[in-house]
Amino acid sequence: MIFDILTIFPGMFQGGPLNESILGKAQARGLVTVRVHNLRDYATDRHQMTDDRPFGGGEGMVMKPEPIVRALEALAPLGPSAHVVLLTPQGSLFDQAAARRYSHLKRLVLVCGRYEGVDERVGQYFVDEEVSIGDFILTGGELAAMVVIDAVARLLPEVLGNEASAEAESFREPILEYPQYTRPQEFRGLKVPEVLLSGDHRRIARWRRQQALLRTQKRRPDLFARLHLSEQDLALLREGENAS
Repeated sequence: MIFDILTIFPGMFQGGPLNESILGKAQARGLVTVRVHNLRDYATDRHQMTDDRPFGGGEGMVMKPEPIVRALEALAPLGPSAHVVLLTPQGSLFDQAAARRYSHLKRLVLVCGRYEGVDERVGQYFVDEEVSIGDFILTGGELAAMVVIDAVARLLPEVLGNEASAEAESFREPILEYPQYTRPQEFRGLKVPEVLLSGDHRRIARWRRQQALLRTQKRRPDLFARLHLSEQDLALLREGENAS
C-alpha cells in the first residue's frame, strides 16, 4: 500500500516512528511505501508561501489552496488511484472502522493541515474526506498522519506476521480488551488471577469476556452504549457487579 503525505514539515517524517519497529520492517519488505512531499515545492510565489491572512480578519494564518491543489494534481499520476484525506479538527472521527476501510485501498494521500486551518475550498472540492483523530488540537496534521498510517498499515496482510493478532485486538467490536498478564506470576505481592493459571481455556475465555465488558462499562460508557449484549453477556455483567 502507498501512503503519500503532503506537509510543510517533511523533516518530521525523517528517521521518525514510521521508520522503526513494525512499520520500518513493513517498508523494508515492500509491503508499505511512505512518500513525503513538501508542499512548499508547489507554492506559486518565489518565497514559497503556503499560508496567508484570513479574509474577514481574525488571528493566525490559513493554508492557501494553490500549493495543496497543485500538489494533488502533480501526484495524481504517480501510482494507482488515490483516496485523499485532509487531516483537520473539523473532520469526522477516525476510528478502527475507518482504519479497516482504508486498509483495502491501494493508495492513501494524507494532507496535513496547519495554523488556523486550511482554505475551505480544499475540503469542499479537492479531497475525498476530512478526518480528525480526536477532540483535541495539535500543532498540525503531521502527528495525525503518523497515527493513521500506523493504524492502517498494521491491518495489511503480512505486516504483523500474525493475522489473528489484529483481529483479536480491541475495537473489532466496540469493547476494550481484557486485562493482560505475564511473568512473574507474583510481583511485589501482586498475583496473577488464578483463573489464568488454571489451564481451563473455556473458563479463561469466559473470564476475559467478563473483564472486557466490565472494563468497557466503567472506562468507556460511550463504547458500552454501542455494544450488542447477548443474554450471556448480561449474565456475566451481573455476576461481575455482584462480586465487586
